Amino acid sequence: MNKTTKILNEVKTLLGMEVKLAQMKLDNGTVLEADAFEAGNNVMIVTTDGTVALPIGEYTLEDGRVLVIEQEGVIKEIKDAQTEQPQPEMEVEVEASEEVSEPTAKKIIETISKESFFSEIEALKKENLELKEQLVKLSEVKEEVVVESNEPAAEPIAFNPENKKPVQLMQYGKNRPKNIMDSVLNKIVNN
Repeated sequence: MNKTTKILNEVKTLLGMEVKLAQMKLDNGTVLEADAFEAGNNVMIVTTDGTVALPIGEYTLEDGRVLVIEQEGVIKEIKDAQTEQPQPEMEVEVEASEEVSEPTAKKIIETISKESFFSEIEALKKENLELKEQLVKLSEVKEEVVVESNEPAAEPIAFNPENKKPVQLMQYGKNRPKNIMDSVLNKIVNN
């Protein structure tokens, strides 16, 4: 795939247009996805949660070819299976290294989730220590303030029952002539 096609696909993804990606399966059934399975292209593992970059290693495809990844998520080359015929002594070493370098998608996701979990725990531990240090500093400052001033901050409030202020009542319409309503209300109040 040439560079203009790659750029065109990137523009399409940014614009939200659908881009068809090539898919292949490994011999263990893991689904891989790439623009095209050629040297220099990015390759990802398809999972239920999305895609994850394919780790470094050699992977056998369903058709028997070998996919070589030297930089995480980037195809170095695709070899034919027939050209891979090492000497018998070397075969034992290669098989042992293939077992180590050929992780399944489940193992990759598991290690990524564990790494993120432990990094989050470390971040929380650091934050907890910082908060404890701040708490210690604040308590030291509070003790210094208490030691410096032995006087109370304010005088205590005491209740004084003799302290009464006279309430002035305002009478409206004091000099007006009395009517029937005034006489009825006056009798209700006085009786």
